[in-house]
Amino acid sequence: MTKILLADDHVVLRSGLKLLLESQPDLQVVGEASSGLEALNLAGQLQPDLILLDLSMPNLGGLDALPTLRKTAPAAKILILTMHDDPQYLRTALKLGASGYVLKKAADQELLAAVQSVLRGGVYVHSSMTRILLEDVLADANSIGADAWETLSEREQSVLKMVALGYTGSEIGESLNVSPKTVDTYRLRGMEKLKLSSRAALVRYVLKKGLITGE
Repeated sequence: MTKILLADDHVVLRSGLKLLLESQPDLQVVGEASSGLEALNLAGQLQPDLILLDLSMPNLGGLDALPTLRKTAPAAKILILTMHDDPQYLRTALKLGASGYVLKKAADQELLAAVQSVLRGGVYVHSSMTRILLEDVLADANSIGADAWETLSEREQSVLKMVALGYTGSEIGESLNVSPKTVDTYRLRGMEKLKLSSRAALVRYVLKKGLITGE
C-alpha cells in the first residue's frame, strides 16, 4: 500500500483529493497538513511514499519546505499540486527535487496518472508546461555539446535511456543482466559525462535528442 501525505491549506480540496486517491485500491492517505511546518512534522513521523505538496501555504510555503522534506522523508516522491503556472516555479521545483508538477485546474484529470508516473520513478509535468522544459533543453544542449552522447559507452547509453523512462535500478539490471550496483555506476558515469545533475535534466536531454519519445 502506497502511503500518501497531503499538504494543502484548503480543507475542501484535501477532502476531494483524498476521495480521489483512495478510490484506487493501492493508495492510502495517511496524513493531512495545512501548512509547510505541519507537512515537515508529519513527513518525519509518517515517512510517506508520496507527498502531494501545495506551493502556497502559511507557515512555510511548498518551495521553502521542499529541500527539508527531501531530508526528512528521503524515500518519498514529491509531487507539486499548485495553481501557479509560472515557469520559474516549475524550474525551481524540479531543481529542488520534485518529481512532478500538476496544476490544480486539471488535477481531477491528471492527478492519478501523475501519481503513478512518479511512483514508478518518472518525472511528470503538466502538459501545458512541457514547452518550458523543451526551451530549457536548448540552453542545456549548447553547454553540453552536440557530440556528448557519443562519448558514452553502449551500456551507459542503455542505462540512461531506461532511467529516463522511469525504470528502477533493479529492473534495468535484470534487463541488462548486470547488478543494480553496476547499473548505478553506469548511471553516475554517464550523467557526469553529460554534465547533468538530476533525473529531470536527463529526461529533458534525451527527449530533445530524440532518444526517447514523450507520451
